[in-house]
Amino acid sequence: MGWAEYALAFLVFFLTHSAPIRPPVRPWLVARLGQSGFGLAYSALSLGVLAWLIGAAGRAPYVPLWPWAGWQNHVVLAVMLPVCMILALTIARPNPFSFGGAGNDRFDPARPGIVRLTRHPLLLALVLWAGAHLLANGDLAHALLFGTFAGFALLGMRLVDRRKRREMGSAWGSLDAARRQAPPRPISWPDVALRLGLGGMLYATLVWVHPWLFGVSPLP
Repeated sequence: MGWAEYALAFLVFFLTHSAPIRPPVRPWLVARLGQSGFGLAYSALSLGVLAWLIGAAGRAPYVPLWPWAGWQNHVVLAVMLPVCMILALTIARPNPFSFGGAGNDRFDPARPGIVRLTRHPLLLALVLWAGAHLLANGDLAHALLFGTFAGFALLGMRLVDRRKRREMGSAWGSLDAARRQAPPRPISWPDVALRLGLGGMLYATLVWVHPWLFGVSPLP
């Protein structure tokens, strides 16, 4: 049943990350839940299915592909710190170029924040997370899991760019050029410091709960 559950979890994961955001499903859900309600429900559903998929990977038959070494844990710990910081600097910030932005009408290309470095910070964080965990989990089930996530995020950047170009028309190119050419400006330290502090708390929390959630300690 291990492979069967794993395949089913993968199928449900892709269905829940495609069907609810396509017309006419999304407008129908937004009309009944509201934009905020849809966002909360979709986030909760995504996290629940993701947790199931990761658990199913751990219950799948173990087929080794490459050996584990202690230095791999150090790589994961090192990479996850910037992942948490990227998340903290991204969530609930305007970003008209990707998904997950909040208040995109308030986006100022002269002060793009982390969007100055990448149009897709959330997808970049996903690539880093998946790549680091792929290195440290050399069995078939986890290689499929984290390899798929990394490929999904990289392909997603191109797909989102294509969709946003279509939706925004000529405004996409001028806005993108403006955010890339934005000169460095003084950092709003109270906001940035708060977000970086939250990123540090997220990092420490993930290290602490990892053994209980996934049965493996990330510490060497």
